Amino acid sequence: MNLSFLQDKIFLRAMLGLAIPVAFQQFISAGVNMIDVLMVGQLGESAIAALGLANQLFFLLIIFLFGITSGMAIFSAQYWGKGDIENIHKVLGISLIIATAVGALFSFTAMFFPETVLGFYTEDQEVIALASGYLRIISVSYIFTAIVTSYFAILRSITLVKMTVFISVMSLILKSMLGYALIFGIGIFPEMGVRGAAISTAFAWILQFFLMIGLIYYQKTPLAVHPRFFFKFTRPFLSKVLKTAMPAAINEVFWSVGITIYFAVYAHISTGAVAAVQINASIEEIAFVLFIGLGNACAIMVGNKIGEGEIELAFEYSRRFLMIIVLLAVLLGIAILLLRAPIINLYEVSNEVAENVNKLLIIFALGLWLRSINFILFVGVLRAGGDTRFAMFMEIFSIWVIGVPAALIGGFVLNLPVYGVYLLVFSEEIVKAFIIFRRYRSRKWMHDLVGATG
Repeated sequence: MNLSFLQDKIFLRAMLGLAIPVAFQQFISAGVNMIDVLMVGQLGESAIAALGLANQLFFLLIIFLFGITSGMAIFSAQYWGKGDIENIHKVLGISLIIATAVGALFSFTAMFFPETVLGFYTEDQEVIALASGYLRIISVSYIFTAIVTSYFAILRSITLVKMTVFISVMSLILKSMLGYALIFGIGIFPEMGVRGAAISTAFAWILQFFLMIGLIYYQKTPLAVHPRFFFKFTRPFLSKVLKTAMPAAINEVFWSVGITIYFAVYAHISTGAVAAVQINASIEEIAFVLFIGLGNACAIMVGNKIGEGEIELAFEYSRRFLMIIVLLAVLLGIAILLLRAPIINLYEVSNEVAENVNKLLIIFALGLWLRSINFILFVGVLRAGGDTRFAMFMEIFSIWVIGVPAALIGGFVLNLPVYGVYLLVFSEEIVKAFIIFRRYRSRKWMHDLVGATG
């Protein structure tokens, strides 16, 4: 593995300037989520399971929004490389319309039909009752979440990453403090358990919205224009953006629905299995923050270079990111293997749940390098090059032809324990990596999407 490019100070400065703020933001977010699980975990395994199940709807929303906004960011990154601010405004306007509509739909569902949604995952009435209360409270924040996610994607693509970090960190710190007070009942705050976690989470997203709008206009950023400029796009422009961006959103929808089916299979095994998966997921989220930061940096830098017409340099940047992320994944996997026991001891769970978490973490640690390759190639490379259709079909194939059938067979036919189903599901990562790496080497993913504006 040739790492001589690490002497390229221009590349390193740009990479670290984009990756570190996003990774730090993700670390704070994942850390707060992990603290939520730790705090709620003191209330028992049913409370952990309720939090995990309730968050499945939010997970679907976030992933759908990520697909929409990352698809839009493909264009804004290339337009930024070209210096075209006017069309960046139009891209943001399209993103806001679609994302807000999706947020409103999820809000309506969570507010009025939470039991129906939760019944898909479990028949445990205690868990459903706790999770329904959580969903009804947090549903008021879904539209704010959609708007914030749209703005954040564009801000990152035009390299205003530090602003998004500041906003997220401030709101998440306050969320953590409020969550602690409301979950356990501290001082003047009532003890609300799982509902307290919902109130603090909703508060965080609403606070992010107001902080974001205030800073965008106070600092006179390129997005500080009258909102009417966001919606002055033509039908041909809309068609061009949607043609590339919507496959990314569809990709995420199929992927996220597949993930929720995995979760339903885990819930079928037992409430303890759901608790183990939820704990493992919170640790996975912490472990993956570096890759999310590097993936965002890769997408922005590769997209910018394609927009500038420097195709060979764009490919070279993607190669460098791929090597860096594999090396980090191997090192992090080793660290997880060494530290898994003290991490598990932080949670107040039964021996059976603790043992399941232990085995889930071993599988995750050993396969992290492969997951990191798929992540950087999907999010950081193929999407940056506008190759969203191939990515969509590849994702649908891997998760629905391999992953979901494997989970269903493992859970309902073979009656495997939760870690056995988790291991079977991982097989889709192997097939995906083989196919997507061939696509990457072919360079067919590299498309200049902004050669003509509209």
